Order: sequence, then C-alpha cells, then structure tokens
Amino acid sequence: MSKKVYCTAQFQPKAGKEAEVFALLQALEPNAHREDGCILYTVTRHIPSPFAEGDSYSIAFHEIWADMETFEAHCQRKQIQEFFETNCVAEEGPVEKWNVCIYTDEPENFDAPVFNQA
Repeated sequence: MSKKVYCTAQFQPKAGKEAEVFALLQALEPNAHREDGCILYTVTRHIPSPFAEGDSYSIAFHEIWADMETFEAHCQRKQIQEFFETNCVAEEGPVEKWNVCIYTDEPENFDAPVFNQA
C-alpha cells in the first residue's frame, strides 16, 4: 500500500503582489526540505502554453510527503501556520485566495500485497 501523500497548494496573490508572494513561499522551502518525510517541496509559478490552457492560480506548491503523518506534522509547524495567518487569513495579507488539496496515487480498491509480520 502506498503511504505517500501528494499536496498541491495554490495561491492567487492580490494584484501587484505576485513577486512578493512567490518570494515568501520560496522562503519556506529550506526548512521543509529538512523535515523527515519531505520528498518534494517546490514552489512554482504559472507560465502560459498553448498545450496547457486550464484555469490556474498563479503560484502553486508541489509537495510529496512520505505519509499523512509527516504531511500533517509539516502543517502544524509554527513557520507554516504563521505564513497562512499573516499572508492568507489576515485582511492585509498579500494572498487573495488559496487552495490546498492532498491526493493519493493509490486506486480506491487497490489489492495491496500483505507481508508476513514475522
């Protein structure tokens, strides 16, 4: 059974705040990379392409965590909570809206192998 958790966190900055929000999110990367269970933690910004014309927030974090426990521990870190409180929740913060979702790569009825617990 796969325990990996995939997170996509999207951010739509307020007008004129794109560079500021991108820099604030980049500042979160070094400490996240130090966390046990962090496999991938990379902030990206939207770029246009005629082959990818879907709706998107302008900034997205792509994250892979070893399991739900390490993802949830990350979310409870003081630095992460302060980022959201200051930049997303606070009325004067530079983020207009955000969307954080987690995913699994495992099919719903996956017939996972069972190993002997000897």
